[in-house]
Amino acid sequence: MTQADLTRERLVRAALELFTTQGYHETTTPQIAKKAGVAEGTIYRHFTGKQHFFNELYRAAARWATKLVRDADALKVGPREKLAELARELVAGAVREPAVARLFFVQRHDDLLDDESRKAGRDFRLGLESLIAQGKADGSVKPGAAEVWAGVWLAVLTLAID
Repeated sequence: MTQADLTRERLVRAALELFTTQGYHETTTPQIAKKAGVAEGTIYRHFTGKQHFFNELYRAAARWATKLVRDADALKVGPREKLAELARELVAGAVREPAVARLFFVQRHDDLLDDESRKAGRDFRLGLESLIAQGKADGSVKPGAAEVWAGVWLAVLTLAID
């Protein structure tokens, strides 16, 4: 890793911690820089501003969660087992990287998300809804809209993560 990569990683770690413990609006770029051990101007070598920084973190979290949905969907098991495996992997990931999971699943920040971040979150949700629809098709998920059951599933998962 280059020095720039290491600096970016320190910034990411600092911002994740601050955004998920203090909140986005209460976190300042000087606080992020101080926690990362860099000058505030260093942030702007990597990100155009605090909101851009936040969106980069959100998209990375969404990509992680979406990959787990795809991995679960690829398993050669039934939908019920796929959903169980997805839940196990998401909770295990939340144990390893609690700030990433809190940023994506627990905190509400729709007003901060740009179009690319909204799409990343939607990709996760659509993948989950597809797994739910598979369960509806084989009878392992009760009748009802896949969107509703996905919301219920996510609410339970969010409680487990939080």
